Amino acid sequence: MRRLLSALLIAGTLPLFAQRVPVQEKYLSNGMRLLLVQRKDEPTVSGGWVAHVGASNERPGITGIAHLFEHMMFKGTPTIGTKDYDKDVKIIAEQERVRGEMRQEEKKMRAAFRKGEIDDMLKPENTTARWRELEKEFAELVKQQREVQVKNEFDKVYTGNGGSGMNAFTSEDMTAYFITVPANKLELWMWMESERLLHPVFREFYAERDVVFEERRMRTDSTPLGKFAEEFEAMFWTSTPYHWPVVGWPSDIPSISKAQADEFYSLYYAPQNLTAILVGDFEPEEATKVAEKYFGRIPRGKKDAPDVVTLEMKQEAEKRMYAEAETNPQVDIVWHTVPFGHKDSYALHVLGQILSTRTGRLYKGLIMGKQLATETWAQTDHRKWAGLFNAGGEAKDGHTPEEVEQAIYTELDKMKKDEVPAEELQKVKNNFAAGEYRKLSSNFPILHQLIQNDGDGDWSEINDAAPKIQAVTAADVKRIVNQYFTKENRAVAVYTRKGGKAAADKNAAPAKTAPKSSTK
Repeated sequence: MRRLLSALLIAGTLPLFAQRVPVQEKYLSNGMRLLLVQRKDEPTVSGGWVAHVGASNERPGITGIAHLFEHMMFKGTPTIGTKDYDKDVKIIAEQERVRGEMRQEEKKMRAAFRKGEIDDMLKPENTTARWRELEKEFAELVKQQREVQVKNEFDKVYTGNGGSGMNAFTSEDMTAYFITVPANKLELWMWMESERLLHPVFREFYAERDVVFEERRMRTDSTPLGKFAEEFEAMFWTSTPYHWPVVGWPSDIPSISKAQADEFYSLYYAPQNLTAILVGDFEPEEATKVAEKYFGRIPRGKKDAPDVVTLEMKQEAEKRMYAEAETNPQVDIVWHTVPFGHKDSYALHVLGQILSTRTGRLYKGLIMGKQLATETWAQTDHRKWAGLFNAGGEAKDGHTPEEVEQAIYTELDKMKKDEVPAEELQKVKNNFAAGEYRKLSSNFPILHQLIQNDGDGDWSEINDAAPKIQAVTAADVKRIVNQYFTKENRAVAVYTRKGGKAAADKNAAPAKTAPKSSTK
């Protein structure tokens, strides 16, 4: 197989159109989409489902709630995760009463913050005396709940039946859940996944909210570039919901109530907003019947989830951010581009490959050639509602991030003037073709592609994207570089080592800094 693949790549005749994934699309009676890919290669089934909801579907005040649900969906059902469901429900109701009183105290704390009477609502010493009393009462209820709770039972049931790789993720536009099970455990998967959708029990809601907050601290606040990257993203996006982080703002996460979560769940986890996906050893007709038996039980939602209607404003001026961090000096540049599935997205994918990797133009030009950088990168990111292209590099000792930045522009300017040579373009296309070929090697990679494509807006891109990339011409690449890679359309982050020479000194004109109206 490997020798055949190599020969086909050299000849430039890889039979992409023969490698279409045989996806069967069906709909259940409640509107839930079902995607089926029968493969007899392995005696397993990789199963997953996509909720078409992510950070972009949130609003100020509840940012991070989509990611919170990723955690809550593993808490179980009336029959999974508890020794005494009736007691469990009573404790949850009592927790809600206490939390309701705590929210009233938090209103007082917010008022004190606005008046300058306290400096930070999140500091324990700034909480009210009544809030601290209620916190102790709530802690006792948590202790009682843990006495009747069965931790991680969802995972235990699956692993006890041969399941593996159970996981989930949340992005700006989707939340996905997946696992691989033996082929003879497909009905168990149907029951387990439909049960947690039909009868979810959000145990430890507030404790898990705290876990998410701690996750934010570890991944964002405690990393060298985490807070700066978050600030840069917020500066880059002016109007779309992409300007807040998937994990949520630190003031929002602790304030999300279970009532808000219930409302969010009923809208975005309704079956007409979900897609179930199966890849593996099963009979499609039988699998469809079993899916209807289990997933079909879930009542259709009363309302359809709305589209994100706030589009990104056209950027009229370059934005710049200077930061000192515990990291090597580097520059990060992003340009506004196009959403997933846009006709120009394929040429942008090709451009990303032309610039990136150890054989790409940035590596050859900035690392091997001018020896300005120790690392370079370039990639395109097409989200459901908008897109961006990111390029950057880490400066070599004796050089500055600004030198790396200008060298990147030099490489792009060459592409604005001259078309990419046919040999270079074909090499990139061959790399894409080889990558697509390898993604068909087993069940899970196919499942992952379908999850990503369906979540971003069109599952059929698993088959349609490859020929569109192969159809990209040198003229297409030249056109998109000229169209999107302009000074007015970009944002630049310059990082210098903390304690070293500041980048934003008199040599960095203040006028280049993004105006307050275009930042968060």
